[in-house]
Amino acid sequence: MIRNLRRAVSRAYRKTVDLSHPARSPLGSTVVNCVIYEDGERRAETFPVDEALRRVRKAGRGFVWIGLHEPSATEIAGVAELFDLHPLAVEDAVQAHQRPKVERYEEMLFAVFKTCRYVEHEELTSTSEVVDTGELMVFTGADFVLTVRHGRHGSLGPLREFLEASPDQLAKGPAAVLHAIADHVVDEYLTVADSVQEDIDAVESAVFSVHAARGDAGRIYQLKRELLELKRAVAPLDRPLHALATVQMPPVGPDIQPYFRDVLDHLTRVNEQIASLDALLDSILQAHLAQVTVAQNEDMRKITAWAAIVAVPTMVCGIYGMNFEHMPELHWMYGYPLVVGVMAVSCLLLHRTFRRNGWL
Repeated sequence: MIRNLRRAVSRAYRKTVDLSHPARSPLGSTVVNCVIYEDGERRAETFPVDEALRRVRKAGRGFVWIGLHEPSATEIAGVAELFDLHPLAVEDAVQAHQRPKVERYEEMLFAVFKTCRYVEHEELTSTSEVVDTGELMVFTGADFVLTVRHGRHGSLGPLREFLEASPDQLAKGPAAVLHAIADHVVDEYLTVADSVQEDIDAVESAVFSVHAARGDAGRIYQLKRELLELKRAVAPLDRPLHALATVQMPPVGPDIQPYFRDVLDHLTRVNEQIASLDALLDSILQAHLAQVTVAQNEDMRKITAWAAIVAVPTMVCGIYGMNFEHMPELHWMYGYPLVVGVMAVSCLLLHRTFRRNGWL
């Protein structure tokens, strides 16, 4: 129910607000948003990043959540110095193309998630893009959450609204935001996997239909490539989520760990679904190749049958085409129609025999 509510909020949010648009961001093109939360409530005032962090630390409660979109090394340098981020984590956040992971740097956690989106298409072809991936990095400290997003999708605006509607959960601090982000990413995996399964079902129906096309192999291979891209995003996340759910790593406390175990269960389901879809695609491909082989064998039998039929008149005509003076029935009045009749009857008998045996 919570997952469906989050998806509904996400759809409504995308229709009304686009926080990633530079013209609508009061903080510039890189900083998407900077918000202070105290006791689970969002403060109405908007502050620069340094001022927001100063106010939170001066008050001794609450935290600040800053969102960045594809920052350059120069743009993130000031923020990294302000929050005392580890240089290796900052480098990963700028360069992207990282494996999903969770790393601890003293009292701060650095998490990398692969975001996925299903690409809508009218018809699946051998070049259709089915899964589009991006990256989401999360720096989580005692009084801050810094998110860095790479890619054309994965906006956290809807997630912010969802969390702000649950102040009790948001009051648990930055670890609650980290859990919500992980849960949101894994829920998107479930949505993408379900959509890919619909494409696989459509290809399966086409392969086993009466009018199966021999070009279906290209579509099957394309689905396998796209499924592999989804697998690369999902599979490596198992170990980091298991660590968050079982190992004490500040700022994730014991009160938040059960929530990560729930996310881990969802991730396990996605991994199992991807494995079953991959096995199903292998079976579909093998069935398609078997069908192609059977069709080729049928074509060869037809060619062979017609070659045998044509061989009879060819042989007779070849014999009577030789320039011998003394040949049977060469000067007989009914020799020609007799030979033509023998060839016709022989061809008809061969055709009937091949038809009865299923060769024609």
